[in-house]
Amino acid sequence: MRMKTFRAATSTAAFAKVKSELGDEAVILSNKTVTENGCKCCEIVAAVEGEPARPRRNTRDGVMDAALQDSVGWQREWSQIKGQIMALMKPQMDPSRLSPKQKIALEYLEREEVDERVLTHIYCTLRETPDCAVMTALDPLLKATPFKVGSWANKFHAFAGPGGAGKTSSLIRLALRIKKERPRTRLCLATADGGRGKGRLVLKHYAELGGLAFREIITRDDFALLHQESKQFDMVLIDLPGLSGATNLEEWSCLYGLNECRDLSVHLVLNPYYSRGQFERFVDKYKSEQLASVIWTKLDEACTFGAILNMAFASGLPVSALSYGPGLKNSILPASEEMVWRLLFMRTLPNGDIQP
Repeated sequence: MRMKTFRAATSTAAFAKVKSELGDEAVILSNKTVTENGCKCCEIVAAVEGEPARPRRNTRDGVMDAALQDSVGWQREWSQIKGQIMALMKPQMDPSRLSPKQKIALEYLEREEVDERVLTHIYCTLRETPDCAVMTALDPLLKATPFKVGSWANKFHAFAGPGGAGKTSSLIRLALRIKKERPRTRLCLATADGGRGKGRLVLKHYAELGGLAFREIITRDDFALLHQESKQFDMVLIDLPGLSGATNLEEWSCLYGLNECRDLSVHLVLNPYYSRGQFERFVDKYKSEQLASVIWTKLDEACTFGAILNMAFASGLPVSALSYGPGLKNSILPASEEMVWRLLFMRTLPNGDIQP
């Protein structure tokens, strides 16, 4: 197994270096913020195993062997190693070395399904500094950059994520909120689903109701044209399609030319109740230099909220908005760190309701 350390100004830039040098099969061993020459930067330690000889795929047995090798190869072995490391670490997490308040906080986070890797990191921080307040240990793990006019320098904002996560509804909710708070904001709503999804019709309908501009991105030239006319808009919100199969965000962005737009931020839209394996897949599928934040939706349907902290730890991305409730109006708020911590520890939704 080959292991290497990568450093960059942002986590997305560091992930890009990992992919460029080690490829998509790289395993992330650690992801943390360090100080280099007086400046904070992201440090990622990644590892990859040498390419094994692949079986012939031109026969039925060869296809089967290749599929089994792809799914149960070194990835499974490394997963087992990580599991053994965590099994060895957990007994060392001696609760008696923590204060009663610290112990209760860790137990609560575990019930909220916070990942063991995150819990281990928090425990080590608390153990190294016995008098450390729980929130002092937690604060560096999660940041918020509220989605509102003035918080983001970029004009283009694309909403990415798996199908059914709520990309279209989040875009509409934010557009309605921005228009209500700042009526003179010149908004353009754009869809890039190629005319295949019903989200296109919903987006067009609300654009017409709100007197907003509406554009469709079906080809690379469509986005180039939108970019040319963007001077007449203050903000352009783009609804990206769900990416199926092996297609990832970077490949799709290259195909449509979004990767060349330096004035673009991509926001990953997720629900808190996906499985751990799905979240790991999303981190890999949607990693990009342009990925800027996570928007959490359907919070009123979730049973636990530990996934928010898990994703922040794994990706290094800030939370930008929190969505709740079935309605499109008054059902999303720009995120703040206090809002997220209240959600995690007090189960208080952004509108003040208590989630049972």
